[in-house]
Amino acid sequence: MLRGIDVSAYQPSDYDTGGISFVFIKATEGRSYVNPKLAAQTKTAREAGLAVGFYHFLWPGNLTAQAEYFVKHAPEKAGDVLAVDWETTGEGTHASNAEKDRFIRKVKELRPNHRVVLYCNRHYWLNVDTTSYAGDGLWIADYVTAGEPRIQARWRFHQHTDDPHDKNVADFPSRAALRTWAEGA
Repeated sequence: MLRGIDVSAYQPSDYDTGGISFVFIKATEGRSYVNPKLAAQTKTAREAGLAVGFYHFLWPGNLTAQAEYFVKHAPEKAGDVLAVDWETTGEGTHASNAEKDRFIRKVKELRPNHRVVLYCNRHYWLNVDTTSYAGDGLWIADYVTAGEPRIQARWRFHQHTDDPHDKNVADFPSRAALRTWAEGA
């Protein structure tokens, strides 16, 4: 099991990389937001030699425009993982199953050499999702023991706490194995 974190504009650009192997960085949201710390947070990850992923917070509607916006702003380097963050928006809405699936497929079409994964919490996976489509892998949020999310599906990443920040584990035996998987898209 590899240890990692995910960061957004709420975290510093020079976050602590000690003891972690990977990081997911929020890149975009909807069709108008770009993380103002994206470049600096990416630099921190790359300088530390971490495996890097970028995520997009999905809003309902205009899926093609959102996918294009995401890939326009997310750095493009071989081996980077792309993710869609599917949860309730600040307005209390969420993208439908069909929209979530279309977004993942569109990102895979636009960036065919990158793995694309679905991030959602346990409630969404068990009670909102009806297709079980997670692209190349599932990144599940369930705040229980690291590596033991309470789901039956195969997962690649597990967010197990947000205290004091979002901590994750990845189901790979080594950073090299994670990189090999990521580069095998």
